[in-house]
Amino acid sequence: MANMRYSVTQAAVGTLFTWIESGDIAIPEIQRPFVWDAVKVRNLLDSLFQGFPVGYLITWRNPDVKLKDGTVSAGRRILIDGQQRVTALMAALLGREVINKNYQRVRLRIAFHPGRQQFEVSNSAIQKDAAWIPDIAVVFDPQTSLFDLVNTYCDRNPGTSRDEVFRSIEALRGITANQIGLIELDHDLDIETVTEIFIRVNSEGVPLSQADFAMSKIAVNETYGGNMLRKAIDYFCHLAVAPEFFDTVQADREFARSEFFPHLSWLRQENDDLYDPSYTDMLRVAFTSEFRRGRLEELVALLSGRNFETRQYEEAIVEESFAKLKNGILRFMNETHFKRFLMIIRSAGFVDSSMVSSQNTLNFAYILYLTLRDARIPDADIERYVRRWFIMSILTGRYSAAPETAIDYDIRQIQEQGIATYAENVIHAELSDTFWESLLPQLMTTSVASSPYFRVFQAAQVKMNDRGFLSQDISVRDLIEVKSDLHHIFPRHFLKSHGMSRGQYNQIANYAVTQSEINIAIGSKEPGVYFRELREQCQGGPRRYGNITDLDMLRENLRAHCIPEGMEEMTVEDYPAFLAERRKLMARKIRRYFESL
Repeated sequence: MANMRYSVTQAAVGTLFTWIESGDIAIPEIQRPFVWDAVKVRNLLDSLFQGFPVGYLITWRNPDVKLKDGTVSAGRRILIDGQQRVTALMAALLGREVINKNYQRVRLRIAFHPGRQQFEVSNSAIQKDAAWIPDIAVVFDPQTSLFDLVNTYCDRNPGTSRDEVFRSIEALRGITANQIGLIELDHDLDIETVTEIFIRVNSEGVPLSQADFAMSKIAVNETYGGNMLRKAIDYFCHLAVAPEFFDTVQADREFARSEFFPHLSWLRQENDDLYDPSYTDMLRVAFTSEFRRGRLEELVALLSGRNFETRQYEEAIVEESFAKLKNGILRFMNETHFKRFLMIIRSAGFVDSSMVSSQNTLNFAYILYLTLRDARIPDADIERYVRRWFIMSILTGRYSAAPETAIDYDIRQIQEQGIATYAENVIHAELSDTFWESLLPQLMTTSVASSPYFRVFQAAQVKMNDRGFLSQDISVRDLIEVKSDLHHIFPRHFLKSHGMSRGQYNQIANYAVTQSEINIAIGSKEPGVYFRELREQCQGGPRRYGNITDLDMLRENLRAHCIPEGMEEMTVEDYPAFLAERRKLMARKIRRYFESL
């Protein structure tokens, strides 16, 4: 039988809170977005109240690291599984605010019905119902008198038994004495084993990522400023989404005195949402650009002091790794770097966050930008390399499956071969004539409007300064940034009336970006009908669709949108041939666009 490499104990909820407050167990502060919904919090509390098991928390002490004097040291416990449950309990029982996915500060209020001993997510109806305690945090407030609480409740609910209400609320308070299983991993376990454990225990539910693990490692290391570095990452991500959060950041006096504060202060006036990084994005970009590695599990190992050659843990490696990561984070946050990078992405036609379908593709583009700056590549060449690599990656889905493997491979090859050689070889192999003429049109056989191929087509239209479909003055860029419709060239209702399914009429080769009023005016007319009316409009006839009244201008607009010739003669029977031809025309336009970058 294999040796047990962990111990299993029980800890009361209240004791767990005490350990967290004292710093004995480290969890990321509640600035991190909380991903559980309120119903899940309610269910957790009900399970505790009923005495049901709620799973185990898993902790691991920092591995033994060699100090300069030759001794070894074990650090504080890191909570590697159970962060969401602990945060949920602190939010519901202690009234702590949490940050939701949109970086809004919210309270999770759970209500309790003493008579039915039932929990519910608090809402306006419950708050008006005297039979409910609308926020159980008041029960756990040390300033609350249980005697006064029971009397007040019974006064508002005539006929209730004070003894029964007292027992019910006392049982609720007893949740803090209920036990939660605690698995403590041996401090001498290596990083690979611990990583395997937390991946396995998170095979269901909301998984704890390598970035979560890394953030925990960063937060607990105060020796090398990890606690302040962790704040810098969280604050930057929060400000990128909600600039108004700046006042709260500034009120953190210790952080406001830190070297990080000037590097993110510019975000207080920044409303560009093209790239709103998460802490995972920041860690990935900072780590890969600084360490020239792509796997975040290796960051965790380095922050633990892992020597990959000797497989030992050394304090010097911890110190060096924190210093390098800090430098990477500062470079990520640098206003000049960040804005110049976004300028490059916008110059490729990606002018709105809705057009970016892969965050990891954007992450690697920033990694490439920072790496090339380190290599002192001329600015004009950096722009060209970043634009072309970004578009190639989108078209080929390079970072969609197994992104860490692809990122790790690419950054190493760029280091070994140089960007000029490697980029030329990869682009030549991935974007061959066969890709442009055969594969790309085939890939565009999809009904998903958020398809990366359609987004790149839109970017090509932005880059080429195309007008909207049948628009004389309003550009595709204006329509994407402000408001537009996706017009079905063969109108949706027209195709539905001929028995077409959603997957058939919602093809990206049937879409065109247009003004709402033009889309409404066309309605469900057969293409042959409204295209003939367009021709009449350009020959002195009534103006029905937009302001184009010149045949040459109309032809130019249709070419810009890759509309095949002969539309005025097309019927529903021509729809499949229309799609096939337009896909080819769209692919050729994307190729011209790419080759111009």
